[in-house]
Amino acid sequence: MKRAMAFALMMLAGCGHAHAAAPARPPIVSVSHLAVYAADPAKSEAFYVHDLGGVKGPNPENPNGARYYFSPMQFIEVLPLPPGAPSTNRLDHAAFNTPDAEALRTYLASRGVAVPARVETGNDGGRWFDIVDPEGVKLQFTQPPATPPAILVNPLSSRIIHVGFIIHDRARQDAFYRQILGFRPYWFGGMTDDAQSWVSLQVPDGTDWLEYMIVSPPEGRGAPPGMSQATQGVLDHFSLGVEDTRLAYTLLWNGDRLAGQDGLPKIGRDAKWQLNLLDPDGTRAELMEFHAVGKPCCSPFTATDPQY
Repeated sequence: MKRAMAFALMMLAGCGHAHAAAPARPPIVSVSHLAVYAADPAKSEAFYVHDLGGVKGPNPENPNGARYYFSPMQFIEVLPLPPGAPSTNRLDHAAFNTPDAEALRTYLASRGVAVPARVETGNDGGRWFDIVDPEGVKLQFTQPPATPPAILVNPLSSRIIHVGFIIHDRARQDAFYRQILGFRPYWFGGMTDDAQSWVSLQVPDGTDWLEYMIVSPPEGRGAPPGMSQATQGVLDHFSLGVEDTRLAYTLLWNGDRLAGQDGLPKIGRDAKWQLNLLDPDGTRAELMEFHAVGKPCCSPFTATDPQY
């Protein structure tokens, strides 16, 4: 009996040690970027530089692509269309910033997430790794370089406040984004008051957010069959934070930076002023104010708004 008791105590001690040794999740602090495909890189450059005011820089991950910076640690990555059969998809991946990519890779592995064998390092010193979420959406976690590029303040916006993409099953995605990564509820809504078509989750250690763009069927993956490129581009999107959408529209209008755009400033269902623009491939660039001007539909805001 004493021997059995000693063995049981040893096993309990071992389990406690294993639990204590499980790696903690390092911070996930902000949106890093959205990576999109372009059929005509020159047209995309005109949109991201001339129209939105981004600063073009080289792409340390893919020399065939480019980065358009809105701040030293946030940008849109534009990549050439992949070879092969034509596709209506223009989303490559969404990315979030962490101060320790290797620690986050180790943490995710400890939670049963498939991760690469090592973290990649770019020629700028930045580090990153890629995974896929439960529905196959490619994600990247980036550790910015010790010396980020010097980017002047953009008069239009120097802050990407959220990225959004198509999902199908909120519970399946929540098990990953909320339970494993620690994202926090911010707001949800839809075209009707009882709909939950858009679900916003803030990063665990900041105020930027990810927006689920929920479509049917629940068991689906990616864009449903037959969904147009235009609709995919509206759903797979990013948002630039602005203090005043109407002033932002005036800046664009006076600078002849609205060619081909039909959108006008409006108040969205979340009670925030916004302006929707489209890049040459249809990816939506949403200019959005940081704070609601009234009561939102469907759900109150349950976390702190981002600041300029």
